[in-house]
Amino acid sequence: MKKENVLILQDIRSTQNVGAIFRTAESVGINKIYLTGYTPAPVDRFGKKRKDVAKSALGAEELVSWESKKSLISLIRKLKKEGYLIVAIEQDEKSIDYKKVKLSQKNAFILGTEVTGIPKNILKECDVIAEIPMKGKKESLNVSVATGVALFRILNI
Repeated sequence: MKKENVLILQDIRSTQNVGAIFRTAESVGINKIYLTGYTPAPVDRFGKKRKDVAKSALGAEELVSWESKKSLISLIRKLKKEGYLIVAIEQDEKSIDYKKVKLSQKNAFILGTEVTGIPKNILKECDVIAEIPMKGKKESLNVSVATGVALFRILNI
């Protein structure tokens, strides 16, 4: 049976990052992307294609199923009821090395805003918090880069 993997993008402001994440998601076989908070969708509120997302997605936004959701907490709870393992990609005192994540048959990966990360109340709802170790002076990676690094390693691509 094939694994089911979804992404949840919470409060990611940059359309370029969202487009790049769509490309990465398509390349690793993500089944669906949920856009929550103020994360921009590939189409605007009038149903017109957003050129700023499409520019970096290069067509992946038409290949990966996506859905906008208002409440991240409600989405997490719904996915948990459906049997998903909820994995936050975030730095936290409770995080484990991203190379040690043990996947389930159904997995949901959450990525949050670059400045403040995933809020603590959301992290409490997650089954696993996975961190990419940093060796340099900078504390973190760009969110689209972190998505690629984490997904390619965790999914063993």
